[in-house]
Amino acid sequence: MHMPAITAFYLAILALLYAVLALQVIRLRRSNKAAFSDGGNTSLRNAIRAHANFMEYVPIITLMVAMIEMSGASTLRVHLLMGALLVSRLIHPFGLSAAPNSLRFQIGRVGGIFITISLLITCALTILSRLPWSDFADEVSTQAIAAIHFLQVIHIILTL
Repeated sequence: MHMPAITAFYLAILALLYAVLALQVIRLRRSNKAAFSDGGNTSLRNAIRAHANFMEYVPIITLMVAMIEMSGASTLRVHLLMGALLVSRLIHPFGLSAAPNSLRFQIGRVGGIFITISLLITCALTILSRLPWSDFADEVSTQAIAAIHFLQVIHIILTL
């Protein structure tokens, strides 16, 4: 097992993007004098959602890609996964600030979340496919057989 250096590199870039999103929320809160909620301001609401949406998806996907990298996946695969995550998180905020059904909305919001959900599913399936299922199945069957033998012994003792 090795340090997931590629994932760590992208995570650092994503952390900087997260800071930009947080600073945007702070800036809009100050300019709109909205300490809590969005104060009815659409721009602030969109900034809050972009910030929150980032936090909802980036940690779990990054964790899964790190696990994939540590399990020996190719560097190209890790770059593709993390690069796609970075692209999706860069375009998503632009879509949130666009008019619904506009091209910017479709590319940013719809495209960003499509890439993100695809990554979520791809990473989950990749991890599941790399787990040692045969070892797990062997252990479960061994434990089940031991439990049956134990129950047979208990049965014999109780029927004496």
